[in-house]
Amino acid sequence: MRRAVVADLGAVAAILEPYVTGTCVTFDEVPPSSADWERRLDDADARGLPFLVAELEGAVVGYAYAAPWRPKAAYRHTVEDTIYLAPQTQGEGVGTRLLSALLDACTVAGVRQVVAVIADDPAAAGSVPLHRRLGFEVTGVLRDVGVKHGRSVSTMLMQRTLH
Repeated sequence: MRRAVVADLGAVAAILEPYVTGTCVTFDEVPPSSADWERRLDDADARGLPFLVAELEGAVVGYAYAAPWRPKAAYRHTVEDTIYLAPQTQGEGVGTRLLSALLDACTVAGVRQVVAVIADDPAAAGSVPLHRRLGFEVTGVLRDVGVKHGRSVSTMLMQRTLH
């Protein structure tokens, strides 16, 4: 697990792309461009928030980052986590190590609350147990808040207090 750099963003984009085009796990409808990824990395760096990658045998196999939960100043100590893994690494413990490293880095950054927004999609089946393992609790369900691939999609909110 290490901090992401610009050279990692092609691999990051490749990990997310099949989730965008083939699932409702993410509400992105078009894969983010290289410029979009650079903006996300730059924004995380400017805010002092973590953007991490998991690397195995020299290849990026997953990524996780924290972004502001909402734009209003009162939310400044609350972030939303995002984590995606290459399919071949799911179930191997990479997600647990990556999310754990992200939470540690969020603590160092002064984050108090981390929110996970998990779409009701079979491809997200591992997200709920992953977050539960690391102390997240279900705090609510937003019903039919997204429409993607011709179907309504609900999201589950999970939350963890860091300090």
